Amino acid sequence: MPRLLGVEIPGNKKIEFSLPYIYGLGHSTSMRILEAANIDPNVRAKDLTPQQISEIVAAIGASKLPIEGDLRRELQANLKRLQGINSYRGIRHRRSLPVRGQRTSTNARTRKGPRKTVGVQRAKDAKGGKK
Repeated sequence: MPRLLGVEIPGNKKIEFSLPYIYGLGHSTSMRILEAANIDPNVRAKDLTPQQISEIVAAIGASKLPIEGDLRRELQANLKRLQGINSYRGIRHRRSLPVRGQRTSTNARTRKGPRKTVGVQRAKDAKGGKK
């Protein structure tokens, strides 16, 4: 398994489909990077030479795209900012509710998690029931 920018990409796949395993790179971006590095997209990732791997890394660096840790930090900072200014979106993120206007009376189970059954607490001195 070749290692690019600290990420192990699958070696048995073509390089055009292996590059999107890097967080922040999609298919179209990987094709642009391979074109800039002059590498055939149909070559398997395990068959890349060290020279080709360094060309790919240089092409990713030249594109100035935020990837992996930098992109994750940037997204977290955006969420912290929204929560810090108490915007509607920030409050929805904080409460783990849908952010983009979806209904919550039904559905929204992905965001809210499994249903929490609420049991009834009976008072000890209540009438009725078994004795």
